[in-house]
Amino acid sequence: MTRLITRRTALTGTAALLAAARGTLPYGARAAAGVETTKATLGYIALTDAAPLIAAKERGLFAKYGMPDVEVAKQASWGGLRDNLVLGGGAGGIDGAHILSPMPYLMHTGKVTQGGQPVKMAILARLDVNGQGISLSKELAKTGARLDSTALKAAFAAKKDNKVAMTFRGGTHDLWLRYWLAAGGINPDMDVETIVVPPPQMVANMKVGTMDAFCVGEPWNDQLVHQNQGISACITGEIWKDHPEKALGVRADWVDANPKAAEALTAAVIEAQMWCDKLENKEELANILGKRAWFNVPPADILPRSKGDVDYGDGRTITGSDLRMKFWANNASYPFKSHDLWFLTEDIRWGILPQDIDTTKLINEVNREGIWRAAAKLAGVADAEIPTSTSRGIETFFDGKKFDPANPAAYLASQSIKKLSA
Repeated sequence: MTRLITRRTALTGTAALLAAARGTLPYGARAAAGVETTKATLGYIALTDAAPLIAAKERGLFAKYGMPDVEVAKQASWGGLRDNLVLGGGAGGIDGAHILSPMPYLMHTGKVTQGGQPVKMAILARLDVNGQGISLSKELAKTGARLDSTALKAAFAAKKDNKVAMTFRGGTHDLWLRYWLAAGGINPDMDVETIVVPPPQMVANMKVGTMDAFCVGEPWNDQLVHQNQGISACITGEIWKDHPEKALGVRADWVDANPKAAEALTAAVIEAQMWCDKLENKEELANILGKRAWFNVPPADILPRSKGDVDYGDGRTITGSDLRMKFWANNASYPFKSHDLWFLTEDIRWGILPQDIDTTKLINEVNREGIWRAAAKLAGVADAEIPTSTSRGIETFFDGKKFDPANPAAYLASQSIKKLSA
């Protein structure tokens, strides 16, 4: 029998479809009604810890939370990413990014922007903990330096033209490299020359002898080993277990103009982090990241270390390490203010920020952990998985040093190698 389609039955059918959609995407329909914009342009560097942004795009999570027009755009270097953040999405740049956790602070204070002009920034989430590495050339590998860098001191003194690479002055890779060298009695400002190399160019530069060592995120340390061009001296989780790494950093003017969209954006990233963190999804994730559109590298360079399987390239191997990159476990997503304080303290240690800077005021301006909490609720995160404090407490490093967020001056005083500025 032919069914007569009336306006009433059409509306009834539409209501049923909307109800079904809400059942499938319980948060998306609700978020879509309140967001101020459906669009944002987010930058990323080809590093495994950009995975939450890429997975959120690939799996339709931005659309689920009412932001179907979010773009995730590859950047050539951290310097280029910074410059595009300065431009902003409305001027052909980007609104936010997968970013080195100290960078929003360095931009907010104008320390790394042209003319010292501050660009107000906001941190909405941490993207990961762990997952970086310090790699050595084959020649330096012969010294036996591993987690303990002490053996490099004599090698550096003998060679006198030593270059070690990181990715951005004052960024996470710079700080891990400096901490590791200084713990072995090597002054990173006097005994070596630190140079900036974009992450995807690390392996190629090691091949041609541009540098003797580098610190970068994955997959580039693993690729160096796979191509037999050097070794991993250590992974950074060995320096500081479950250390904070990248962040979701967004221009403050975009966040302030679009507070509900900021929550929706963060909720999509949080849900992507939960998916990325599951071991059963690691192979699919490696295949996604390896695509030409994203990293354009073999998934085999991404997968092992994402599961905690590390071949250091010198005969040492570990399997299923708890020091793997984590996106969600152990509160990896929550932007602890105590971690931001450590980054600022280290940037003070190396003369990038002045000693008299008001770190409490700065952190309260940049760290928007309240948005994370609202987004976590939107994403259906259980109360038990939401930290009750903005501090993770006292942190312990591989050399026995401790960072007490209640007394950063004591930590700074305990470091014998430093370069403080007025």
